[in-house]
Amino acid sequence: MSGGRGADAGPRRPLRIGNASGFYGDRFSAFEEMLTGGPLDVLTGDYLAELTMLILGRDRLKTPDLGYAKTFLRQLEEGLGLARERGVRIVANAGGLNPAGLADAIRLLAAKAGLPVSVAHVEGDDLMPFAEGALTANAYLGGAGITACLRAGADVVVTGRVTDAALVSGSAAWWFDWAPDDHDRLAGAVVAGHVLECGTQATGGNYAFFTAHDVRRPGFPLAEIAQDGSSVITKHPGTGGVVSAGTVTAQLLYETQGPCYLGPDVTARLDTVRLSDLGADRVAITGVVGEPPPPTLKVGVTRIGGWRNEVVFVLTGLDIEAKAALVQAQLADALSQVATADWTLARTDHEDAGTEETASALLRLVVRDPSPDRVGRTLTSEAIELALASYPGFHVTSPPGPAQPYGVFTSAAVPALSVPHVAVLPDGTRLAISALPGMSARPGRSDRPGTSARPGMPARPASEDPSATPVAPPRPAPPQAPAGQPTRRVPLGTLIGARSGDKGGDANIGVWVERDDAWDWLHTTLTVETLQTLLPETAGLPVTRHALPNLRALNFTIAGILGAGVASAHRFDPQAKALGEWLRARHVDVPAHLLPTHLPLTPEGTAP
Repeated sequence: MSGGRGADAGPRRPLRIGNASGFYGDRFSAFEEMLTGGPLDVLTGDYLAELTMLILGRDRLKTPDLGYAKTFLRQLEEGLGLARERGVRIVANAGGLNPAGLADAIRLLAAKAGLPVSVAHVEGDDLMPFAEGALTANAYLGGAGITACLRAGADVVVTGRVTDAALVSGSAAWWFDWAPDDHDRLAGAVVAGHVLECGTQATGGNYAFFTAHDVRRPGFPLAEIAQDGSSVITKHPGTGGVVSAGTVTAQLLYETQGPCYLGPDVTARLDTVRLSDLGADRVAITGVVGEPPPPTLKVGVTRIGGWRNEVVFVLTGLDIEAKAALVQAQLADALSQVATADWTLARTDHEDAGTEETASALLRLVVRDPSPDRVGRTLTSEAIELALASYPGFHVTSPPGPAQPYGVFTSAAVPALSVPHVAVLPDGTRLAISALPGMSARPGRSDRPGTSARPGMPARPASEDPSATPVAPPRPAPPQAPAGQPTRRVPLGTLIGARSGDKGGDANIGVWVERDDAWDWLHTTLTVETLQTLLPETAGLPVTRHALPNLRALNFTIAGILGAGVASAHRFDPQAKALGEWLRARHVDVPAHLLPTHLPLTPEGTAP
């Protein structure tokens, strides 16, 4: 199984590279399923997210030898032998905060199993100590270290915090022996890596139009990457779910914040991506243009932000708002010394309901404070002491609990030259990975803002320049179709797909349609102002819109809606996973000719 590729004469066959994990806690059996389901050259696993780094940081505080994804090591108990038998190399970022420790643990596992497996790792991303109060601080490295490890003959490569897509782009650069300035090819691999990184989200998981497919157990995705950087997204035969232009579009829009997808190895222009359906469960990605990477690296920083607790009161039947007001008044004195106390009334109740549960609403109290004592059992016990002295039907969803620490995620930028990116090869050699030549002079910008970066590329309108400072506009009326055109008032999701997610305290919502005439309507209608009308929680927040015409898609970034990030549990939906579904559920007037012909009509002749 060992042995590097090196540079070969002539064209290479496509690289078959799969993914077996989209997060720490993903389907445990996926590793074996991907190894046994069909041919692969490389199997990747993405285990790191912003919240994961906080979890691993707390693990490391308790046990300094840990700090890596323990699940991955357990998966290798069976998977390592399967990978060797099938000649599949394994590349995963499961090393987390301790890639060297994980590499040693894999060597020990291989020795016990009698498997002659060579293991390498990538380090240098850990920048601790970084800032006062930081629990973790990790630079997002690129794929060059992975490439070096594979070239040195590694069968297994584990990394710390690399970009998710680097697992794929670093492997592709090894397979095809790409140079660091092969920007278009690298950008194509980065885009393929972005599609694969979240596992089954590319094969029908979390898909807006899930009712059209059998997605009860979607298979994990793989990519066939060609030497020119183009790729075909697919999955193993016989596995569940679906790969379509829609599922790939949804994942391309996920957690991206503009047409320039910045990375340590290359900047991929998402506005150049073209998708083509090649038949059942096969979607081609072509045309991706790459530009030099920025001169800085993103650094993800986590810290313990304080302590939190919560109580959820169940309010049943009549006078819901009055019941909520009574509880808030009764606890006002107890909460006066708490740093923050947030009340949310979720009107899940229905009038004249047939069950007690559907007759009930939920009143959620979340408290946060630097001191665990002020939000501990003493406080939650005061809420429970109201059990016989408050609103009729008083009860809560769970007994009072102790205060729990919550985390805060922030990001920073550091010069790429200041980060010691190191590939530790199977023989122990430490190979320094130099910062890439030809980096852009400015982070986050194309060569000529507002124009095409090279002839033939789509221009970026100045009004949608990602560097522009967004201004929260006044709230306008809901969207209207052109005068005189027949319309139906329907949920927006009747026509559009959406996927949303988090980036620190910001959220993004990507929306797309499947037809050119629907794209014309979407692009004209769904402005920033309209979005803020449909989603009132975004009003007053900076919102930026980016258009991706090749994908018939819009991508919105909503700054600050998630507070200090997922670990702080600032919001009911702390990772904005359902923000897009809320948007799709809002009712708007849509031109009738754009709607599906099978859309049912109400007795009045309008769509429900």
